[in-house]
Amino acid sequence: MRKRWIALGIVAAMGAGGYCAFEANKYRLPGILQDWRDPVQPNRAVVWQEGPAKAPEGQRPPNIILIVADDLGYNDISLNGGGVGGGIVQTPNIDALAREGVNFTTAYAANATCSPSRAAMMTGRYPTRFGFEFTAVPVQFAENMAHGEGVGPHRAIFHRDRITPDIPDYPDMGVPASEVTIAETVKAAGYHTLHIGKWHLGEAPALRPHAQGFDESLAVLAGGAMFMREDDPGVVNAKLPWDPIDRFLWANLRHAVTFNGSQRFHPRGHLTDYFAEEAIKAIEVNRNRPFFMYLAFNAPHTPLQATRADYDKLAQIKDHKTRVYGAMIAQMDRRIGDVMAKLKQLGIDDNTLVIFTSDNGGAWYNGIEDLNAPFRGWKATFFEGGIRTPMFMRWPGEIAPGTQRADLTGHLDIFSTIAGAAGAKIPRDRIIDSENILAGRASRSAMFWRSGDYRAVRAGDWKLQVTKRPEKARLYNLVADPTEQKDLAAGDPQRVAALRALIEAQNKGMAKPIWPGLIEGPVRIDVPLNTPWRDGQDYIYWSN
Repeated sequence: MRKRWIALGIVAAMGAGGYCAFEANKYRLPGILQDWRDPVQPNRAVVWQEGPAKAPEGQRPPNIILIVADDLGYNDISLNGGGVGGGIVQTPNIDALAREGVNFTTAYAANATCSPSRAAMMTGRYPTRFGFEFTAVPVQFAENMAHGEGVGPHRAIFHRDRITPDIPDYPDMGVPASEVTIAETVKAAGYHTLHIGKWHLGEAPALRPHAQGFDESLAVLAGGAMFMREDDPGVVNAKLPWDPIDRFLWANLRHAVTFNGSQRFHPRGHLTDYFAEEAIKAIEVNRNRPFFMYLAFNAPHTPLQATRADYDKLAQIKDHKTRVYGAMIAQMDRRIGDVMAKLKQLGIDDNTLVIFTSDNGGAWYNGIEDLNAPFRGWKATFFEGGIRTPMFMRWPGEIAPGTQRADLTGHLDIFSTIAGAAGAKIPRDRIIDSENILAGRASRSAMFWRSGDYRAVRAGDWKLQVTKRPEKARLYNLVADPTEQKDLAAGDPQRVAALRALIEAQNKGMAKPIWPGLIEGPVRIDVPLNTPWRDGQDYIYWSN
């Protein structure tokens, strides 16, 4: 009997130990499981398909390059009156795209977070039209975000009751294969299609770039990756201990890419350098045929990692995280300049349409103020700071340098604009929300945003935001008050009602989300995450 009790005790102890180990490491499980299924291999050479040895005679369609930054704040671009570190970090190469082409000064992201915005760029449709309402994240990520987190008295909410057997696995959370992407559209018009960088539109084989119209893809399939190995002697890291997103990323991301469906492997050096260098190589071998390149940098999204060389150039910036962040932006700007220089060197610059944007506004969780100045709000809010985005287009000979446009446009219109430049056919079997804004001014009367119960519309000069938590309607006249300082809802209930009706009418044409929003988290409008809570601070709950 004594031996039996001893054995039971050992089993119980092992069980308790196993449970404790599981609890301590459960948020590391996505990375652990992926390492088991797809261990990261040593670096391997990327060989891009060779185009024709000689360019065809006569006029040919333009090359098209779509460059997307990740979480770049409006004020991170020096052209917009700013630059990180009070203007210490300048972005001359990004600025040049606007000065040498057209600057769309009222351009909006299709959503306030990564995945839905990218889905809109790829399809020319509101992502809510096909159920892509939320940014794709593992369930463990959502649970980690909600685990004891919040600001002041406001706690994050994890909707465990929404976890049902019909929720797709994380790799299956993406743009449905039934959608027609811009890559498929221009490929049908004779273009060679290339994807380099962040994808975040589905990791299952049927949802990867190859299955969505790209001939070649050098990808970070998930929402992010380590820019360098954490212990690389050439890296400077800035961890954000106040941010649950950051903790999850450092625990689970790897310094890894995949090429044309290969196993994951280590890239060379910092990801920003690597993606730019591979883009230059791909341009070189495709110079004699029309190509479409989607160059999606994951900078300056967390985890914050800069090269030592770029960090050392910014000694004037005393705050460590801001210095790392600024170094990442300076690096990305320089490498965009290198890509533009290659176009000029090859003599194809005049026949290349280059589009630059960011997927959403700067993030509240990195703890850096004024990223989106002069606008209020952050990524994950429908305030202007979360959804107002830089968007520049440069095409020498077709776009007059120094052009500025204030028509209501943004990510939605990238699809039809690229298709129009390529001479490609727009799908006629579905609603396309996109307009070719190089053929003329955008004609839409309103633009909409939705994430769960959080809704917004801009119609003419007016913008309405509606939240359930807190239950509130916010009304702004963006011509008189572009930075949303004065809420006019209480004094103009008729306009609030009319704009609510627009939102409801638009929602009737949207689809049920492919997967539910599992988390609601508080986001303060005017201060970053690391700022102490004070009574009276304005906030919304973001659903994802």
